Amino acid sequence: MADQYDALKLENQLCFPLYACAKEIVKAYKPYLDALDLTYTQYITMMVMWEHRELKVKEVGQYLYLDSSTLTPLLKRLEDKGYVSRRRSKEDERDLIVTVTEEGMALRERAVSVPAKLAACVDLEPEKAQFLYGILYELLGKLDKKDGKQP
Repeated sequence: MADQYDALKLENQLCFPLYACAKEIVKAYKPYLDALDLTYTQYITMMVMWEHRELKVKEVGQYLYLDSSTLTPLLKRLEDKGYVSRRRSKEDERDLIVTVTEEGMALRERAVSVPAKLAACVDLEPEKAQFLYGILYELLGKLDKKDGKQP
């Protein structure tokens, strides 16, 4: 017979293994990112910037699921390191434009081996990794719709 408090058991929570895995993955990245003098959040920000080269702060936040109060100090630190520059848009001064610098693009060369190093640590079969990737993005999509972020 099911106990009325079964829903409160940690083992019955989907959120817990997601949280714990995320924490452990970030921990596994640490030695590789320390060598680049980046935090995990700075690293994923740079990944977005390497791909797009120039974005509004709001767009960076949309890619990373981060709000501007988190992004502002993060981008300032990356700017202090010389990896990005920030400027106001000429079309709309409320928009802050972030551009990856030459030094930031050079960092990409130093970071290119990080994904393979991490994959070797995790040792998950490619098919399982792809399946997990799909499930997680499906879940993100459903959560975005609930929050009103998507139509």
